Amino acid sequence: MIIKPRVRNNICINSHPQGCAVSVQRQIEYAKEALKPVIGVTPKLALVIGCSNGYGLASRIAAAFGYGAATVGISKEKPATQTHTATPGFYNNRAFEKEAAKAALVYKTIDGNAFSDEMKADAAQAVREAAAAAGIPEKIDLIVYSLASPVRVDPKTGVMYKSALKPIGAPFSGKTLDIMTGSFNIAEIGPAAEEEIASTVKVMGGEDWELWIEALDKEGLLSPQTRTVAYTYLGPEHSWPIYKNGTIGRAKEDLERACRDINKNYAGKIAGAWISVNKALVTRSSAIIPIIPLYLSCLFRVMKDMGLHEDCIRQIARLYRDHLYQSAPSAGASVDSEGRIRIDDLEMRDDVQRAVMERMNRTTPENVFTETDIAGIKRDFLNAHGFEIEGVDYSADIAV
Repeated sequence: MIIKPRVRNNICINSHPQGCAVSVQRQIEYAKEALKPVIGVTPKLALVIGCSNGYGLASRIAAAFGYGAATVGISKEKPATQTHTATPGFYNNRAFEKEAAKAALVYKTIDGNAFSDEMKADAAQAVREAAAAAGIPEKIDLIVYSLASPVRVDPKTGVMYKSALKPIGAPFSGKTLDIMTGSFNIAEIGPAAEEEIASTVKVMGGEDWELWIEALDKEGLLSPQTRTVAYTYLGPEHSWPIYKNGTIGRAKEDLERACRDINKNYAGKIAGAWISVNKALVTRSSAIIPIIPLYLSCLFRVMKDMGLHEDCIRQIARLYRDHLYQSAPSAGASVDSEGRIRIDDLEMRDDVQRAVMERMNRTTPENVFTETDIAGIKRDFLNAHGFEIEGVDYSADIAV
């Protein structure tokens, strides 16, 4: 099959296996260099919940190839059919496993519903098997919670909840950008109903993270060396109506609530739980959030011009090296006044934000290709699906 990208409304509905493999290989090479020499406390056994794309994939790669950790990864991906490619995460997992096997690293990958009780039991068994294969104690050093799902079935009630991307209290109207064509549109979204807010919190909030920690504690897999981290995003004030002050923001508030409760309820049992506020990046989901594509295209242009731009693997390498696993074992993670790790610090610098806002204000349909990095945004978006990866022959007929 010769595979070309198929994009509809800023959503890519297929992927390229060879492109995904090369992307994973390049992240691996970066992690090997960025996280060595290894000094001080490092993870020996990592569990990554949501391991197949974006920050979750980078977290697994950095733990395995940066520190030599045995890893257990959990994701839900679709394999290829006779008429359709697999999801990018399927190919990413396959590429990770191939490279881990070559490097003699221990790994287990489980496909299924991470929200379910059954998956938590399966993960506990996989952790034990990975520990035995690596010849290390059955204790998890690092738990990364990086799930991105639009739906969740509550394991206690069986009720399915669906998340909603909506403002709260008032309708939203704002300019957005089609990353494939460079054309502008006005996005108009009505306010969320209370049920939609509650459902979004159920799907994207912190309840499931807490259930994971509870389940792993009952299995005896936690230790005073266990660090756990979940990811969030805050962004600039102009995005708050649709993000921080919207349904997603309400869910992220609950994620922070869960972090505080985990630290309180497991004090002395684990090293700590943290929220890491990460930089805005092109992901399979961010491309469809109103305002974000225009903001990203200006942000990337500014940060690249200033030499400050980071992708997923660079962000996670910095998170591990400078915060979770500093060279001084007693130093602990550096946090803000709310107890959050801020690896969005470069994005949120005053000079960066000022330059981004100026660029956004003067960007028009006529100058969008010269004022912004829309070409880079489009490339990153396609890269996330294995397309436009340098060195890949996209004219080749390959098996999926």
